[in-house]
Amino acid sequence: MESVIEIVGRRVSCRSFDGRPLEPMDTESLRQALAEVRRTPFGNRVRFTLLDLDGGDPGQARLGTYGVIRGARTFLAGAVMAGARAMEDFGHAMETMILRATEQNLGTCWLGGTFSRSGFASAMNLTEDEIIPAVTPVGYPAGKRTLTDRIFRFTASSDKRMPWGDLFFSETWDRSLDRDAAGPWVPVLECVRLGPSASNKQPWRILRRGADHHLFLKRTPRYGDFPGGIRLQNVDLGIAMCHFEAAARELGLDGQWAVEASPPEAPGREYIATWKRAPAA
Repeated sequence: MESVIEIVGRRVSCRSFDGRPLEPMDTESLRQALAEVRRTPFGNRVRFTLLDLDGGDPGQARLGTYGVIRGARTFLAGAVMAGARAMEDFGHAMETMILRATEQNLGTCWLGGTFSRSGFASAMNLTEDEIIPAVTPVGYPAGKRTLTDRIFRFTASSDKRMPWGDLFFSETWDRSLDRDAAGPWVPVLECVRLGPSASNKQPWRILRRGADHHLFLKRTPRYGDFPGGIRLQNVDLGIAMCHFEAAARELGLDGQWAVEASPPEAPGREYIATWKRAPAA
């Protein structure tokens, strides 16, 4: 089985697909993964549906991505009930699925604003209490990116990531976490740094204090908010949580996410959760 750290490192957003339907083996593997994605950090239930454009359902003809995605035949759509930390749970669960697809050498691309929510809502029989924060195409990458794909990557600076020192801090917010001091946590934090985010804004910040890693959101004002309580930058934090947790567990740095009653003060940042190390046996 491939290392999750390696999978995170090679995942890229794919907007150009070769038009082939998924092979039965790949479809079955994804369906098995869907059945396994049940536990989320904060307990919100996320529901996923695989939508095949060749499935014969007339409602699926209304699925649209405004020309952003070309050649995709299958989409993975997710829904969650609006509520406390629902966006983070959605991001955590959806990224778990995207990493599974990447392991299968399938292309994916987070879509938070460039898709028809009404079309996807109809196709997956959305209930009145559910919202669709994001969807992703799933398929085989085309040999050559379309012009639209190249433009999106350029405008979002998709091949660039913020430097380590702007994202991770030690004890106080005026002291960046030195890579040498991070020790075994370097691959874990690097997986967070490499995570996808809406328009590549990378809104996650981590303050390491003692043995704890406190996760915060540095929000871009009025960015990525949609009706019904959809907040894409909170989804981004769920992606960061997924990467952190998966890499930590792979390296034996076991623990769990918890919400501190009195988190560290963080002017200009919103507290999300804290990774608490499991007690030594």
